[in-house]
Amino acid sequence: MTPPHAPGEPERVLPDPATVDPAVLATLLARHGWVRRGGPAARYGRWTPPDDDPGTSLLVPAGDGFDDAVDLLADAVTALSRSRSPSARSILLALAVPGDELRWHREVPGPAGTAPWEDAERLGRAARGMLAAGAKAGRTRAAYFGARLDTWADDFLDRVLVVEQGAGLTAYTPAPEGRAAVTTLVRALEALRDAVDYRRVSGGPEAFENAVQAGVSRELVQSVEDLVRGATAARLAVAWSPAAGTPGGFGDRRVVLDFSPGDLPALAEAAELLESIEPAVAVTVVGVVVRLKRADPTGPGTARLRVLAGAEVRELKVRLPDPDYRLAVEAHLGGVPVRVTGRLESRGGFRRLTRSHGLELCGWDEGDRERLLKGLHDGLRDGGDGP
Repeated sequence: MTPPHAPGEPERVLPDPATVDPAVLATLLARHGWVRRGGPAARYGRWTPPDDDPGTSLLVPAGDGFDDAVDLLADAVTALSRSRSPSARSILLALAVPGDELRWHREVPGPAGTAPWEDAERLGRAARGMLAAGAKAGRTRAAYFGARLDTWADDFLDRVLVVEQGAGLTAYTPAPEGRAAVTTLVRALEALRDAVDYRRVSGGPEAFENAVQAGVSRELVQSVEDLVRGATAARLAVAWSPAAGTPGGFGDRRVVLDFSPGDLPALAEAAELLESIEPAVAVTVVGVVVRLKRADPTGPGTARLRVLAGAEVRELKVRLPDPDYRLAVEAHLGGVPVRVTGRLESRGGFRRLTRSHGLELCGWDEGDRERLLKGLHDGLRDGGDGP
């Protein structure tokens, strides 16, 4: 997720007043507890913050059809940038980066308003995990994704703006183009909440398996575990982008999801179940050999492939008998891809191809080189991993 500023004094993100919709600004002000006071209702409204900031007062036009609308909006944006009200920055961010607002909050033992480094790290990890799980489930359903669709999820996270605020965290996700991930995440968390409650009351785990069709996955369950562990309570609240409107099927209901430490035993059971029920996948992949390793010069060895097609993972390992290993060496030296068939095993996160056979050299398809270069760039950015 993209941080909004470097550590230190927060950078004020100022939207262009000419692009600000007065109705959106009014909606955001009301959402954050600002109060509309007086003024001709048909022309403008004067807004004051809910906290003690007597120096801030915004005059917001009722629409953008008035001659002075842009000037009034410019004054409002400037006033927000100078306001001491904690909500002012959130409003500016929502205006500058239109999107849906997801707010996570953990109640942790200790003085109110404190957030030790470990808790902040846990909260950020949980939020990233939830958003990534929502992005993957928005593409397809699976009980356990492992490394599959990591690139898809990373592309989504790159377009998310995150703001850390004490014991809370707010993410602004792109709307409407990022809506599939967020709506899937909300429905999946609602299904998970119901499944946990069912498990705690009835003693049966079958609801977790049924919830997969709603978008629940092991990754989502693990992110909720991260959110709850070490806290006395945890919450996610979602506010839809005023500019994009409420997505279909959600109406005017408030989206708030609560989890507690009492849910942890059921969540741990769900994570184990969901990983165990995801089957291996028969695939034929095309990839470039990026690493080779074997202990015996005449025995079997292991090759690592940068996947170009056939599986939604960046890389995978495959164990090869001596003849196929020699062919993989030839492909590596010649800089040509190989094609191989096998089973993508869930054990280890779908990063290993077993029962491999039929390895052969193949040519470059159009676009393969570009995908390879992008994959190598992503690997360097992520720091890579061992053989």
